[in-house]
Amino acid sequence: MVDLNDYFNPVSIEGPDFKYLTGQAGFPHNISIHTENHPLKDISKFKIALFGVPEGRNSPNAGSLKGPDMIREQLYCLAKIPGKSKIIDLGNMKQGSTFNDTIAGLTDILSILITENLFPVIIGGTSALIPAVDRALSQFIKRYTLIAVDPRIDFSSERKEPDSFNYLNAILSNHKSTFSHYINIGYQTYLNDQQIINRFLKRQSELIRIGDVRQAIYLTEPLFRDSDVAIFDISAVRQSDAPGTISTSPNGFYGEEICLLARYAGISDKLKVFGLFDVNPEYDIRNQTTGLAAQILWFFLEGFSQKQYETPVLNISNSGRFIKYHVRITDLEDDLIFVKSNLTDRWWIELPAEKDQNLYVACSHEDYLKANRNEVPERWVQAVERLK
Repeated sequence: MVDLNDYFNPVSIEGPDFKYLTGQAGFPHNISIHTENHPLKDISKFKIALFGVPEGRNSPNAGSLKGPDMIREQLYCLAKIPGKSKIIDLGNMKQGSTFNDTIAGLTDILSILITENLFPVIIGGTSALIPAVDRALSQFIKRYTLIAVDPRIDFSSERKEPDSFNYLNAILSNHKSTFSHYINIGYQTYLNDQQIINRFLKRQSELIRIGDVRQAIYLTEPLFRDSDVAIFDISAVRQSDAPGTISTSPNGFYGEEICLLARYAGISDKLKVFGLFDVNPEYDIRNQTTGLAAQILWFFLEGFSQKQYETPVLNISNSGRFIKYHVRITDLEDDLIFVKSNLTDRWWIELPAEKDQNLYVACSHEDYLKANRNEVPERWVQAVERLK
C-alpha cells in the first residue's frame, strides 16, 4: 500500500493578522488538513483532495513555486464550503530533485487519487506540470477532453524543451496519450500564432475567443460538462484583476467571470481533474492575485458541492428525470433528439447508439431553439465530425 505521507509535506502556513470569519464559519472548519500532528491515513472517505505543487522549473514563471502556500493562506480565510462534500488538504507535494522527477511523482499521486475515486484539485505551480495529468488520465480513460481557460494555446511550432507555454507539445507527442479533444475558453487572437490556431481548428478543437465568451458566458457550461480535465491559467484574467503572473495582458476575464467559469467546472459530473496554475506571488500586489486564485478554488468547490450526477443516468429511459424532444431539420435524414433534465434544466443532444449505449453531447437551450428554426446546431456538427 502506498503511503501518501512519502509524497507530501504537511500544511504549514501563517495565520492572518485578523479574521473576518472565525470558528465554524471558516473554510478550515469542515475539511481535514494534513499537518505534522495529523499525518495522512485513510483517504477513502473523502471526495476531494486539495494539494499544492510548488514547482517553477521549466518555466519563465519560476516564482510560481511560491503560489500554493500563498493561495492556501487566502483560501483558509474564506467561508466554509456549503454542503457535505468531504475535503482533505494533502499539503504540498515534495519537489523532485529534477523537474522530471516532479512530473513522475505527480503522475503517481494523480493515479492513486483517481484509483481511490478521490477528485484531485491541483494548486500550482507552473502549467509545465500538465503533462503529468495526461500521463495519469491516459492510464484510465480511453479518450479524454481537456478544457483550458487560457489566453494562449500553449503549443509551439518550434522544437524545444517542454515548458509552461508549450505543454500541449508534450501531450501530443506522447504516443501513450489518450488525449482526443481540446477546448480553449477565452483565447486572445493577438497573443497567438494564427498558424497554430488553424492547426488546432483542423483537429476539430473548439476555440472560443474571449469576446465571444463574455458575450454569452453561460454558453460555456456545456463545454465544461463534456470535459474530463479543466486547466485554469491565471493569466486568463486581465492584469488589473490579477497582476501576479509573468504573462499578464491588459485584456482578459474579470474576477467575477473567472469564478463563474470555475463554478461551471465544479458542477460538471464528468470532470476528473481540476488545476489552477501560474500564480506568481513575486509579481502580486497586496495579495490581489492569490486572493482571486483562492476565490476561483472556492467557487469550484462550491460548484462541486452542488453537483448533480445526471450524465450516468441519461441512458435510463424510465428514470422520469428527462424529457426527450424530436426535432425535424430539412437537411438531415434523421430527427435530432434533444434531452432536457427536469431537475437542472440542462440539455443534451442524443447521438446514435454505440454498443447499445447512446452518446450524449452537452448543449444549451439555444441549440434546441436553433434546431426548431430549422438550423443545424454547431455543437451537433462538431460532435459528429469528431466521431468520424
